[in-house]
Amino acid sequence: MEMKGKYLVTIILLVSTLSVGMCSNRWIRAHATFYGVNDSPASLGGACGYDNPYHAGFGAHTAALSGALFKSGESCGGCYQVRCDYRADPKWCLRGAAVTVTATNFCPSNNNGGWCNLPRHHFDMSMPAFFRIARRGNEGIVPVFYRRVGCRRRGGVRFTMRGQGTFNMVILSNVGGSGAVKAVAVRGSRGKIWHQMTRNWGANWQSSGDLRGQRLSFRVTLLDRKTMTFLNIVPSSWWFGQTFSSRGQFH
Repeated sequence: MEMKGKYLVTIILLVSTLSVGMCSNRWIRAHATFYGVNDSPASLGGACGYDNPYHAGFGAHTAALSGALFKSGESCGGCYQVRCDYRADPKWCLRGAAVTVTATNFCPSNNNGGWCNLPRHHFDMSMPAFFRIARRGNEGIVPVFYRRVGCRRRGGVRFTMRGQGTFNMVILSNVGGSGAVKAVAVRGSRGKIWHQMTRNWGANWQSSGDLRGQRLSFRVTLLDRKTMTFLNIVPSSWWFGQTFSSRGQFH
């Protein structure tokens, strides 16, 4: 009986951990601040590698996550519903208000008075997103609840080619479903083998081998293990710096 109890505890902890990493109805306590910017879209990107969240399909509602949530870039592109804890802070929280933000950046430790330090859960939100849940005039920190939710995107998944020569890197953006990418594989039109890519940093995935002059297909797996194959999404005439969109999308 004692051994069964230990196994049961292990299973419960595993399920709890997975629910935080994917879509979950469970609200979790955290805190939130906001970026010191308002209208500049380029300043809302960051450690995930999205040069401009508007071009990436995310809009203005973005957030930098503390290390406990960012997980070395694993959460890039994921969506979080955030609401202010009105009972805890009725002065600055808007009652019943919620906003969905996309993870595009990393909030480093010792930032904002240590609120981003491990193991704290913290959102450093864009100003437009923050003032959807908090009153204007608040320059501090508000208590919030959050949960992972599915990402609703317009248009297809975007593949931006980066790198040079035989060093290939692709950044994925505007990804629907759970939003956060777990694994990527690439296949050139001259071969039949899928080559697993590795995360270089943030939402940037890399592979070696000369893929120039080939049509490229990608197989993308999200954190919730949903997988889609995008055949010949990149034409043979591609070059570094170009972005290509798929017709299909994760839901």
